[in-house]
Amino acid sequence: MTFLHDRFPGADLPHVPLGARPTPVRRLESWGSNVWLKDESAFGDGHWGGNKVRKLEWIIPEAHRRGRRTLFTVGGIGTHWGLAAALYGREHGLRTVLGLVDQPVDDHVRDQLARLGASGALVHRYPSVGRLKLAAPGLLLRYREGLRLPYYLPAGGSSPVGTLGYVDAGLEIADQVRSGMLPEPAVVVTPVGSAGTAAGLMVGLQLAGLATRVVGIVVNDSFRLDAEVVTRLANATVDLLRRRNAEIDVVLHESDLDATDDYLGSTYGASTPEGLAALEAARADGLELEPVYTAKAFAAVRDIAPRTAGPVLVLNTHGPRGPQAFS
Repeated sequence: MTFLHDRFPGADLPHVPLGARPTPVRRLESWGSNVWLKDESAFGDGHWGGNKVRKLEWIIPEAHRRGRRTLFTVGGIGTHWGLAAALYGREHGLRTVLGLVDQPVDDHVRDQLARLGASGALVHRYPSVGRLKLAAPGLLLRYREGLRLPYYLPAGGSSPVGTLGYVDAGLEIADQVRSGMLPEPAVVVTPVGSAGTAAGLMVGLQLAGLATRVVGIVVNDSFRLDAEVVTRLANATVDLLRRRNAEIDVVLHESDLDATDDYLGSTYGASTPEGLAALEAARADGLELEPVYTAKAFAAVRDIAPRTAGPVLVLNTHGPRGPQAFS
């Protein structure tokens, strides 16, 4: 398989492997003859899987590179990202401080809160994004070590460094196409909760020479996640690669991405009837989705596939693990 380090052998790109590549691909017959799955839930070890772990492969060594021993990041109280950061950070000598905002509570969120409580993360909970923003400077100062503040990461780990994980995944998809494991997708569908997965795929697929378009299913209304925002992150990731001595000739445009919030529902974290129906249908295919991100992306696939001329590839970015992850 071709990874970023193979593509840019002279680049300064510290990386720690946290999962086995490639993640499996297969046709989802019950979803239509042209629907394929890339199962990112398989990425990661016994702690927690999914798309957040790909980002942490780049974020953890970057924290060490900067001499930081504390991660500070934000999200909703049902955050998968914060849980993955806490679990994998702990294994690599990093503590994790979380600033979390309330969201609609269901069984999934309750389970996540219990997992967070067992993860070792230092959790601070707020009723709104505004309250969290007011509290954040104080949290950074509270957990500093000497003159060094915690390494701040945006929601979802969607910094340019974290986004490298899905540049890598875009190259992986291209290798799976070339090896005959997967037909070249016309589109790849992914939930967009913080932009890093979609932005990284935009870069990686173009870098690999595929014509595949990224379709982002926006599931978060806490901040802007339109084509302009996602494309800005994609180009910031390209700029990072150039600063790290990678010779890359890629420029992304807003027209390279289709983004829609038609499947969001009433707000971030709120389930939708279409999403819950997709969640139940996915179980018949042996897939475990969740209602906030992946169920909404799979609901969108039901509408996208019939009107797309060519294969549709959907990412299952949810990566649950058993109780041993939290011991």
